[in-house]
Amino acid sequence: MSVSATAPHPPRAPRRSGDEPPRDAAAARAARAGYGERLKMDATTFPGCRAVHIARDRIADYDGRIECWDAATETAMVCEPTSPWHERPSQRLAQMAALIAVTRGAPIETYGTADLLVLDERGERRRIMQADQALYLHPGPDAPTGEAIIVGEDALPDVVVEVDHTTDVRRGKLAVYEAWGLPEVWVEVPDRRAPGRASNRVPGLTIHLSGPDGYQESPASRAFPGWTAAEIHRAMNEPALSMETMTVLDRVGRALRDREDAGGEVSPFLRGLRTKSHAEGRVEGHAEGRAEGHAEQRALLCRQAALRFDAATAERLAARLADIDDPAVLAAAADWIVLCASGAELLARLPGPRATR
Repeated sequence: MSVSATAPHPPRAPRRSGDEPPRDAAAARAARAGYGERLKMDATTFPGCRAVHIARDRIADYDGRIECWDAATETAMVCEPTSPWHERPSQRLAQMAALIAVTRGAPIETYGTADLLVLDERGERRRIMQADQALYLHPGPDAPTGEAIIVGEDALPDVVVEVDHTTDVRRGKLAVYEAWGLPEVWVEVPDRRAPGRASNRVPGLTIHLSGPDGYQESPASRAFPGWTAAEIHRAMNEPALSMETMTVLDRVGRALRDREDAGGEVSPFLRGLRTKSHAEGRVEGHAEGRAEGHAEQRALLCRQAALRFDAATAERLAARLADIDDPAVLAAAADWIVLCASGAELLARLPGPRATR
């Protein structure tokens, strides 16, 4: 759990992303879901889970994995402890989002196991749903400011992912997401079958897109243009990202960039980055041969590091790579920008005495 222990929550101005339905439509759907309507909290609605009583004044401190908690009955539906096979698809998605962001030229934020929280009229917790992954395509203006995503106040994620390793979110959880107005939900059933999975749960990924009549299944994502359910499922279950998947990620990143350029959605940060890139390209155009190619590659690596981590890391990386022309070292730097969890880890992985910490 990651919800704050403080209660009640002060009111905040509602925010929403560009793809989210109009505020009144989202509110109407939330009312139909019933902020105050009792949700059936048992194994028929939440298969693969068991009901556990967690009092209202203790839910903020509960550290276990839940699917849902409802204040009306003070009941939480608790799943099996997380396992590598359950966590792997959502973590792989975070890795792929980082690669797409590099091609797109703008960051994509992944929140991992995220709490989506509804408050009652007194500002107290009414209902909590815990997703396996939440993605924001515009984390600057849209990212939640607290320890939970508050439905009706925060911008909703562009994509929410549920991994049905032993569960089946279609029974109850998906209907609540639909009522709350989440624009896109992916339900992944991994190739590796858990002992507790129902025999009728076939491996694959299903994309649910919101529309006037509720969720409709789609063969491809709306948030990530052209990325098909079959491609996403295959990539989530590969032992390592294949060249075929890397090609797909590059294609999706380019499609995102083209869509935002066409729609005039380029952020000031991205516009400045591209202006700087063009200026660097003009300066580097005077260089010749292999030296020119190495300089361009170093500049690209530093821009990627700025997007993946921060400007300070990019500056330190630039100092580290300033005198390096070895293609193998530059290729390794590209890999570590994607794979490392922090800028400090990236710099520690690379050779050279010029780095500063």
